[in-house]
Amino acid sequence: MRRRTSSDFRSLQDFGSLPIVGLILLLAGCSSPPAAPSITLATTTSAQDSGVLDMLVPAFRAQNGIEVKVVAVGTGQAIQLARRGDADILLVHDPAAEEKFMADGFGVNRRPLMYNDFVLLGPATDPAGVKGEKSVAAVFARIAEHKATFISRGDESGTHVKEKSIWKKAGVEPSGDWYVRAGAGMGQVLRMASEKKAYTLSDRGTFLSQRQQLDLTILREHDPPLLNHYHVIEINPEKYPHVHSKEARQFADFLVSPATQKRIGEFGVEKFGQPLFFPGEPPGDK
Repeated sequence: MRRRTSSDFRSLQDFGSLPIVGLILLLAGCSSPPAAPSITLATTTSAQDSGVLDMLVPAFRAQNGIEVKVVAVGTGQAIQLARRGDADILLVHDPAAEEKFMADGFGVNRRPLMYNDFVLLGPATDPAGVKGEKSVAAVFARIAEHKATFISRGDESGTHVKEKSIWKKAGVEPSGDWYVRAGAGMGQVLRMASEKKAYTLSDRGTFLSQRQQLDLTILREHDPPLLNHYHVIEINPEKYPHVHSKEARQFADFLVSPATQKRIGEFGVEKFGQPLFFPGEPPGDK
């Protein structure tokens, strides 16, 4: 062991002679400031691709100082993330799956956030001749009959679940080369359908937000089965004590507040001439 020299003791003495305030500041500089609180939002790609979250999340952060980490996947995957405790809050659009999630005790305080509708898209040439059919189920049956290319989300998202329910009403089990399971988000599926001159089902919000880049047109809309509800659900802290339930509640309260609901109803009007979403829930569903 090295013997301490007189210079060592002078160094220690010099350190000890620092003013107490300076010593405190020196020690404080060695520690990092506490990180800003954050929550994880598991949500559908349509909420992300439509751009509405790009408006809502920064507004919430500015108002509350809470970061929101967005994980945008299909609704089915988002619900699975929440079932594993890997999210603090959900924003999804599959009412049947949401009700099962609540019944199983994984969620609390499920509230309607907004709604729009699904639209059947395709090339303006309409190769299967679906225009004029009496229902969206009849439209799907005609697409299958003509084996016209159809791009499916194929990812158990809310859009995919809605699509499967329409095939079922049409009495069709889609299969073959004409039926393409993309396993992708809404934005990517829209681009694929545009490139392949194919049909697809989309939420109206995502389509409107990307319409200028797509060679697609609305061929069927406003059928009652095409209504598209979005709900916000907080993850049950009794099931997962580690979730940031306080901050998640703040975000949910922010989303359904009158001021935010007004902003949702106005979102897209200036750019697209119509809102991408309507706030709350349809009057007939209350």
